[in-house]
Amino acid sequence: MSESADPESASDDPARLCEEARTLAENGEADRAAELFERVLALGETPHRARAALGLAVVLDDAGHVARAREADRVAIATGDPEYGPRAAYHLALTHERAGEHDQAAPAWRVVVDFANPAYLPPAHLALARLADDGGDFDAARGHWEAVLATGDPEYGPPAAHDLAQRLLERGEPARAQRILTAGLKLIDRGTAPYAYARLAVALGISHLDQAIGAFGAALGTAEAADPEVGPLATELLARTLPLRGRAAEAGEVWRRGLSDPGVAGQVRARLRRDFAADDEDGDPADLWWEPVLEQAVSDGTLPALAGEAFGALDHMYALLAVRYADEPRERRPGETHEVLGRAVRVPTDYPWGPLLHESFAERLRLAMGAPGTES
Repeated sequence: MSESADPESASDDPARLCEEARTLAENGEADRAAELFERVLALGETPHRARAALGLAVVLDDAGHVARAREADRVAIATGDPEYGPRAAYHLALTHERAGEHDQAAPAWRVVVDFANPAYLPPAHLALARLADDGGDFDAARGHWEAVLATGDPEYGPPAAHDLAQRLLERGEPARAQRILTAGLKLIDRGTAPYAYARLAVALGISHLDQAIGAFGAALGTAEAADPEVGPLATELLARTLPLRGRAAEAGEVWRRGLSDPGVAGQVRARLRRDFAADDEDGDPADLWWEPVLEQAVSDGTLPALAGEAFGALDHMYALLAVRYADEPRERRPGETHEVLGRAVRVPTDYPWGPLLHESFAERLRLAMGAPGTES
């Protein structure tokens, strides 16, 4: 250890004491660094008082002496120093945030803002925005988010844009969200921050989806919705867009309203069935028992579940019959084949569409055997 780094031999020059203390702190000698910073503070109102107080706060905090560190931060803040004052307030706020003391962090962040040092305004405003948002004060939060964006800061601006846009979307203001997100995207270097760019780009796309949902809904609410072209088109676009925003139940209701309107039901049904297999030219789709099941699944957004049920039933029935076929060479007890076939036939019974399948079979059997139909 050099003589200049010894607190007993160092001079009373505050600048030199601060430098020696910084070197000691960087070398892990926090206690000796604290002694030198305290010597600077003991010299009274020197130009280096704020620097020494902040340095003392940092080394004390690192050593786990949080209460004393906060006292040192307040000393630095009290000097009004334009550089070390806001840095000390920033450090003070972080100690409260770390401890979950958000009510006490907020005043410290406001002190940072009051210093108006451009280097510390973006994180302070962002922190205050989130605290206000957590407290349910949207107007205050919006003001701070907008203040962050106004700084043009590439680090804090994009998250501020994202947070504000999320709240605007929740409030049904997609157009404003789009403007905020577009401003945020302009702050990002896509090459160096691809993930941040992607996050805002996705949010921007969502805002356009929400705006489209609003426009399609408005179209259905106008007199033009009765038009045989506009109404069915708006119905389909709205019903197919809503699930993208997790609103499948609403989509189902849109389809149902369209199908219940005699004026456009045919066109709506044709759009609902856009991806269905081609109908038999000689047959009526309404005669196929599964067509209403498919339509219901499409309108409710449950088609994947229906497909899963169908494949599950097929897999079960196949397994039952395949085991019987694989055991063909062995001798069987009387009635075993009939029992296996019966079990296979009963597989669909517990599915919602099972009874329709049984009814269809019964009708086919009646026709095949030439039995008379039931008079209505």
